[in-house]
Amino acid sequence: MAGATGLVGSQLVDALLADGDYDAVHALVRHPMARRDARLHEHIVDFAQIATFAWPSADDAFCCLGTTIKAAGSQAAFRRVDFDYPMAFAGGALAHGARQFLFVSAMGADAASSVFYSRVKGELEAAVAALEYRAVVAFRPSLLSGDRAEHRTGERIALALMQPLRWLTPAKYRPVNAAAVARAMVASAKRGLAGFQVVSSDEIQSFASD
Repeated sequence: MAGATGLVGSQLVDALLADGDYDAVHALVRHPMARRDARLHEHIVDFAQIATFAWPSADDAFCCLGTTIKAAGSQAAFRRVDFDYPMAFAGGALAHGARQFLFVSAMGADAASSVFYSRVKGELEAAVAALEYRAVVAFRPSLLSGDRAEHRTGERIALALMQPLRWLTPAKYRPVNAAAVARAMVASAKRGLAGFQVVSSDEIQSFASD
């Protein structure tokens, strides 16, 4: 998996390690993780140089890479993290045995969108779907909630405004907890899906804890 130290990725590590069907979890990260487990194998990588990485064999590939334009510093830097790196990861995992690719996209992803963020997400979906995976599953959550190490003021304000009105908001627009996204990804990997699939935000909501 890629993006194991992020909001969804850290939850996904927990979900995969809690699932007895996975003998090993290989996490490609840019910085060391705090989590330790006998089945967790940490690989420090430079995603810009991933072609030189000594890939382990894999069955499922999970990608939680992502940033914001503000954090990246420019549209070009954002595209590198949200398109180039996931595509390089997808290609490498495919070449080393992975048959499924499951990744975090975004609500509104559309390759034809006039909104740069949504367009890049849509272009990634289309590009990964064209690879020779048995199944490619894109998860499109709404605003993500959870304990994020990175400070995103805009998201915190939006969550504060939306949470009191949660039950008045249509399901697909409600904030989604990162743990629910992680649970949805693991469950989907075990469903025997084929082709390109999209898991919408309201579908992800069904994996939220009561």
